[in-house]
Amino acid sequence: QLQLVESGGGLVQPGGSLRLSCAASGFTLDHYAIGWFRQAPGKEREGVSCISSRGGSTMYANSVKGRFTISRDSAKNTVYLQMNSLRPEDTAVYYCAAGFTVRPMCLTTGEYRNWGQGTQVTVSS
Repeated sequence: QLQLVESGGGLVQPGGSLRLSCAASGFTLDHYAIGWFRQAPGKEREGVSCISSRGGSTMYANSVKGRFTISRDSAKNTVYLQMNSLRPEDTAVYYCAAGFTVRPMCLTTGEYRNWGQGTQVTVSS
């Protein structure tokens, strides 16, 4: 059974950093493109970042470009999202998803069928 589990969320002050993890069980993450998405209360789920199946290609939403970094650790079967210079508007539930997709479609929710349960990120003073 394919399962994705996010972790690393929490409460952080503006300007702070968090690293989210997306760990997989039941399948090898390297075979899939991985997307990070977020959903704030009352808003639609939006794409944040994605990484290709071999990790050679990444993509970021304009709102996080230069602040967030997506990466893979094949040995740990995990994908990370390093989030720096966090802002209150980054507050949301963050989800990872696995699928067979490529840029630029990899920031689109419809490209993915396997999703994690989400982890809450709150940026507040």
